[in-house]
Amino acid sequence: MRSSLEVWDIARGTARVLLQTDRHIEAPNWSPDGRYLLVNGEGGLFRVPLDAPALQTIDLDGVGRLNNDHGISPDGKTWVISSHHRGTGSEIYLLPAGGGTPRRVCVPAPSWWHGWSPDGTTMAYVAARGGSRVIDVYTLPFAGGTETRLTMGEGHCDGPDYSPDGTLIYYNCDRDGHAQIWVMGADGSGQRKLFADDCVNWFPHPSPCGRHVIYLAYPPATLGHPADLPVAICRMNPDGSNRQRLVEINGGQGTMNVPNWAPDGGAFAYVRYAMPG
Repeated sequence: MRSSLEVWDIARGTARVLLQTDRHIEAPNWSPDGRYLLVNGEGGLFRVPLDAPALQTIDLDGVGRLNNDHGISPDGKTWVISSHHRGTGSEIYLLPAGGGTPRRVCVPAPSWWHGWSPDGTTMAYVAARGGSRVIDVYTLPFAGGTETRLTMGEGHCDGPDYSPDGTLIYYNCDRDGHAQIWVMGADGSGQRKLFADDCVNWFPHPSPCGRHVIYLAYPPATLGHPADLPVAICRMNPDGSNRQRLVEINGGQGTMNVPNWAPDGGAFAYVRYAMPG
């Protein structure tokens, strides 16, 4: 077993295994209708039905080299993927849910999708611009227009995800040392760190019910967000209080890079990996 796709039940405080595979899969999204998960693996995209879990390959009409930054629109009709297909760096594409021909979103590369506003109108993503290696948070209306830069190079920022009412964006940033969980208004206002600890914290995801935020905690002094490390999935209140370590696994990159909550906020999906060696 190389990858174990699992679900954590909030009320019960227990995990159950949905699917185990020798393939390397990553980053589960949970569909708004609650019927399937979406994961990537080995450059492709897979649908996993919850009533009969299996990796169902999605036809992307020749677009490949996907990374683990993908998602599903709030109405369930559209998927978004991030792909190195053209060899110019990660680019963002939209396609009909179920598969079809992806349409490239006209923002420069490299750009990595991370969040969909609850009203379905806007995406949050991270990008590097002007030849810089600094990663910042941006937003863009799906209808088109000019991207809006929300962070200004204060550090590496990543993983932006909207609160269920669309007024806030949670993200991680290392602007004052190592990666911690931050929050800001959806327009970039009021940026603040929610707490400080020794762990290197990535990928905050607010629950659709508004009660919880989960995030991935790496060991102290971890650089970046690598794979195959002892990590914990933690839960906190939306204001950063009442932090708890829910499950400790071998994971990291690919475990929960993108929104992964069940639509009722009662569970979330993640990927555990076999121990190296």
